[in-house]
Amino acid sequence: MGCDGHGNLSDTEFSKPLPWIGVYVAAASLICGVAMFADLLRGFRSRKFWFPCKSFSLNATTLTFIAVCVKLSVDINTCMPSRQDQLAKLSSNVFVCTVMANSMPSLGFMVTQDLLMNIMALGILVITDIANLCIQLGTGAIYVFPQEHAFVILLTLLMFVILSFSAITVPATKRFLEFRYKKSYELALQQCPLYQTERRGGFSELKEDLMKFWMMAHTCSPQFVMARSVTCTTSGFLCFLCAVTLAETMLRSYFLHPIRSIGFCNGESDYKWSTTLVLVSQATAVAIGTVAPASRWFTAVNLRCLSGANKALRDELRVESYWIECLSEKKERPLNLWILHGRRSRKLAHDLYRCVLDLCIATQYGIVLASKFLRFTAVYCVSRVLQCCYLTSNSDSSSGSNSSTRQFVLHLEGEAELVDYMARSNREATDHLIQKGRKKQPVNLIELLEANNPISKGFEGIRDFDSDEVASLTTSGEPPNCWALPLVTLTSIAVALPNIKPCALKKLVKAVNEALFYVKKFEDVLDIEGELAKSRKAAEVVWLGVDLYHKWLNVDLRKLSKQQRIQPQEVFKELADKAKKEFSESWEKNLMLSMKQKPSRWLIKTLAANSMYRISQTLLKKYESRNVGTEDTLLKDVERMVSDIVAGCFCNVARVVGMKCLVTAVEVWEASVREAAMHLGRTEKILEIIDRRCIPPMPHHKVAIIDGWREFYRTNKCISSTAHPSSQCTTRQLILTIE
Repeated sequence: MGCDGHGNLSDTEFSKPLPWIGVYVAAASLICGVAMFADLLRGFRSRKFWFPCKSFSLNATTLTFIAVCVKLSVDINTCMPSRQDQLAKLSSNVFVCTVMANSMPSLGFMVTQDLLMNIMALGILVITDIANLCIQLGTGAIYVFPQEHAFVILLTLLMFVILSFSAITVPATKRFLEFRYKKSYELALQQCPLYQTERRGGFSELKEDLMKFWMMAHTCSPQFVMARSVTCTTSGFLCFLCAVTLAETMLRSYFLHPIRSIGFCNGESDYKWSTTLVLVSQATAVAIGTVAPASRWFTAVNLRCLSGANKALRDELRVESYWIECLSEKKERPLNLWILHGRRSRKLAHDLYRCVLDLCIATQYGIVLASKFLRFTAVYCVSRVLQCCYLTSNSDSSSGSNSSTRQFVLHLEGEAELVDYMARSNREATDHLIQKGRKKQPVNLIELLEANNPISKGFEGIRDFDSDEVASLTTSGEPPNCWALPLVTLTSIAVALPNIKPCALKKLVKAVNEALFYVKKFEDVLDIEGELAKSRKAAEVVWLGVDLYHKWLNVDLRKLSKQQRIQPQEVFKELADKAKKEFSESWEKNLMLSMKQKPSRWLIKTLAANSMYRISQTLLKKYESRNVGTEDTLLKDVERMVSDIVAGCFCNVARVVGMKCLVTAVEVWEASVREAAMHLGRTEKILEIIDRRCIPPMPHHKVAIIDGWREFYRTNKCISSTAHPSSQCTTRQLILTIE
């Protein structure tokens, strides 16, 4: 280390870590390949053959990985003489082209600021890589395959230009599709039979409406819009050419010619055996990463062969307005030049600014026209070769399109020939999502509802769990009830009941666990103003203790149930006393805070204790004056109330679906509607059970909150659970027009 005997710096140890750096590069390449494979697998599983980017999208993390992966191609002074060394440099170059094409759809999800920063970072990386490769071609560090390197460099540069100019269209397409989505949503609501009074089926009607919402959300998904654009599909073709170039070079160097005929030098690089790892890992990543971009290209050609093979070249070579809308808007906008004060300098700056934008507009025209010409040429050739096959499939596909859903396909100008395909494939996708949800139906919850459906024809349990005769613990009034907290409190009481069969109690806890999964999601949507946030949090805290430890706050429910000669009335009284004590301690400890805030903002323990006190006192008053019967009978009554509360909450399924389909951010439309479709499949059986009950004629806004039901029963005490079926409405009729 340091200087040798002659005073010169000893560099013999400098290259020893390089093999491990090669391992690091190979590992980074494999991670990128695994991420691209995850997106590929997810696309096949969800039948999205345009392969959206989720695991591998353009962001700071992936850009850092790419920078590590190109280490060999930017190394301009390390001697790399062998076959593996030279091929590793080419594979690094092809890898950059592949990841750009693979991650291109992810541009659609980015906000403008992130889009600009990511494109700039990628540009710096790509230009640095290309510049270093050109230097190595000039100095002879890359001494074989110069034509292949030059070809891949050209394709990489074209890929980056296409990607950059495609990103310019993202804000304009988002604005246009957001406007179209809201218009189509209004049309969907008008076509849905929301205001008719006759009874209608629940699940089938919801499914049909959801299909329209899914059609809109999926076809205007920013990633899908970018993936089906002509520039993105063209990038897939360029990526395919890069992969073919690498494959051809590797085959030629390994199998077709002896090493000497190609001209490889003897010796090995300082990276030694690690260059083989880099070559294998990057070649694997390129093979995986090429599938998605190439699939987009071949799908685009296939669809045009089916629908637009006879389209004239003049009609095809037309640049739609959205390609240059952002650039045109910037050109019309005055340039803010607060630094420049002189008229001549400001005029020069404005002229230069407009010249740059004119050049960008001309470049955009050139990219779009070249991409369309390339696609037209491919469509023309393929359609002539496979015309007979496509005539047969075209006749089949044209008959499968549904006119009722075609109008909900949101497409850009110039995409009219894709409408039938998107309408047909998205109907299949909706069925697939619902079928996927059916496989995950809450079995225990369905059994609970089925068992209590003959007992409870309506929803009287919502009225019965909390009596108005129970005095409030404070003069501040009562906090509003959420759906979850009464469920949790009633289940806690059931766990504390003596002489209950463990299997029956276990089934109830499992059913409530499944119910809370949906109740939480419903309340996330329905509680828009967050008025019930504290009550919902209290339910989560209490349920954690009940489910895992059989404890309500600090009260051991199992210990309470195993006390000798204890009667159910004693359990109710003891729980009420403990809840009252917990409430008093919490109230006095935070007296000033509790007095200032309204009841809905009380502390979590205060809300939980108040709920337990009121429900325990209600049950105590109900059973203290008459014979309780067996504990199993009492458990059945608790199960009836739990079942009615769950059923009342599930009456909001249609409204929740409607609200999830109208979210504000365009980036989450598709995910939101997909979740709604999955929930619809999971709750199909539950909706059928609830539709057999008598839903009282309540205003829609009161159905969403449990206190709305209680108020209805309070003011309509004559309402019977044996209402005539004609007076029923189903869960389908409870969907709202979302203002």
